[in-house]
Amino acid sequence: MTLEKATSSQWIDVPSFDGKTFKAYLALPPVTPRREPAPGLVVLQEIWGVNAHIRAVADQYASDGYTVLSPDLFWRLQPRVDLGYDDEGTKQAFGYRKAIDLDLADRDIKSTVAVLKAMSTVAGGTAAVGYCMGGMLAYRAAAKAGIDCAVCYYGGGIAQMLDLAPSITAPMALHFGNKDAHITRDHVASIRAALAGRHNVTIDTYAAADHGFNCWARPSYHQQSAALAHGRSLAFFATHLGRDET
Repeated sequence: MTLEKATSSQWIDVPSFDGKTFKAYLALPPVTPRREPAPGLVVLQEIWGVNAHIRAVADQYASDGYTVLSPDLFWRLQPRVDLGYDDEGTKQAFGYRKAIDLDLADRDIKSTVAVLKAMSTVAGGTAAVGYCMGGMLAYRAAAKAGIDCAVCYYGGGIAQMLDLAPSITAPMALHFGNKDAHITRDHVASIRAALAGRHNVTIDTYAAADHGFNCWARPSYHQQSAALAHGRSLAFFATHLGRDET
């Protein structure tokens, strides 16, 4: 008996609120003998687009048992941005970050969530996880997109958007590196203060980690912190996206 490739992936169309369509990378979990639907997960990109790394992250979560959809959030500027982490790619990436309309991105994420929830392969809840810019967008999605929970990796800008905190009731987990010069310890402290007293929010910091510590294609990658954060994220999703077994 031979085993097929565990996960499968493809680009699909997502209808936007204004009658257009944009692409999202869909990664499906392994087909199990019981063939049960899986919880849904929206993976939100860094400023380099839904590039090889983000697609690999989506595949990783699919192999963990989730139906994953990663929307192309720069599509209104340039469809299917796929940049590397070299100087030229990073220069272009910051240009896209400066130009993106976050309110439109919020609406595109909400459309992505709606498509994911409607899939026959999805049951048990829908979450968002994001990295860098995507971490900030996952935080915004917790307030605006109708998701069941969110995980935010080093979300730049969250500390400047704490006015959204009262609108967030969904569980959240946030990961920050203590060596991050972009998101300082003062920023993390302000986020803790804004979310204080919430039993469904966890904030973890990583002593040896810098900004971007989860990305193995960047010099700031820190394997130990990335592995620990990924394990914590999986435990968080297992808690908040579980199906009723009764």
